[in-house]
Amino acid sequence: MSPRVGAVVIGRNEGERLRRCLQSLVGGVNLVVYVDSGSSDGSLELARDMGLLTIELDRSVPFTAARARNEGLLRLLDAAPALEFVQFVDGDCEIDSGWLARAEREIAADSGLAVVCGRRRERYPERSVYNLLCDLEWDTPIGPATSCGGDAMMRIEAVRAVNGYDPSLIAGEEPDLCFRMRGRGWRVLRIAAEMTVHDAAMTRLSQWWRRELRAGHAFAEGAARNGGGAERYFQRNVASNWLWGLGVPTTAIALALPTAGLSLALSSLLYARLGFRIYRTARKRSVSPAHARLYAGFCLLGKLPQALGQSLYWYRRIAGRDGRLIEYKEPGRPSTDAPRVTES
Repeated sequence: MSPRVGAVVIGRNEGERLRRCLQSLVGGVNLVVYVDSGSSDGSLELARDMGLLTIELDRSVPFTAARARNEGLLRLLDAAPALEFVQFVDGDCEIDSGWLARAEREIAADSGLAVVCGRRRERYPERSVYNLLCDLEWDTPIGPATSCGGDAMMRIEAVRAVNGYDPSLIAGEEPDLCFRMRGRGWRVLRIAAEMTVHDAAMTRLSQWWRRELRAGHAFAEGAARNGGGAERYFQRNVASNWLWGLGVPTTAIALALPTAGLSLALSSLLYARLGFRIYRTARKRSVSPAHARLYAGFCLLGKLPQALGQSLYWYRRIAGRDGRLIEYKEPGRPSTDAPRVTES
């Protein structure tokens, strides 16, 4: 157990997934805080029975992962103000047994590092094509990075220097935080180490669709906030979604009669070319040919819901409406066998 590392876990109706998550942390960090966003499955009671610090977020304020992580970190530092590092982890993830020690060594050895992350894997990639797509998505390049996901070890000094996560963001809060920390000279690193096992629990097309919708919303809001600088934050994603998700198909359909179907044939060729480029990139990452084809196909299909997610963001912004969570997961199976442990 490291006296310099604490953990913040966030969750909402994660059930058995949360039990596995909390058990993977107990004994590996100085202190664990669980932050709950309106669960109705006994998640809070589970964490309390394990002797952990808990926070139940006020339901009158919109839930966001960013808000939960901020409040968790404040509670963590209130209980242990000398902590140097925080492991953020989502309640549907289980920490690898070797991760905490490895991540602490990496971040402690380099005072310029704000974030260290590793390999997140999907727990059941064989159960659905959507789980498999998540597992492929998690496999990002090793080395300096621009952002991390929900699971990462962070230097508390760096997080506090930029006032933490933006609680108003319903998605894309981790890239936004990393963007602001990098603007202060801090760095983000992904290392070749197993970090967490994630349980997406996606078995239906509608779940995947909502997840892509949320990604598009995050791209649009991120570009609107931070896209004006030299980095052109998320601008490429936004342009690609508008072009391939709405622009090309709309134009092809509109011109189908005047061109006797030629516009449809040409758009098909353009999509095939883009799909091959995505396939080739995946193969360079040692993805199998079959999985690379699958990944490329769904990347193309995902342009549409992502473009719609961008449209949703702009509709809400123009109408002056607050963003609400776009959830894709089903509540987890409640856990009834969590052991009681004593907090150190």
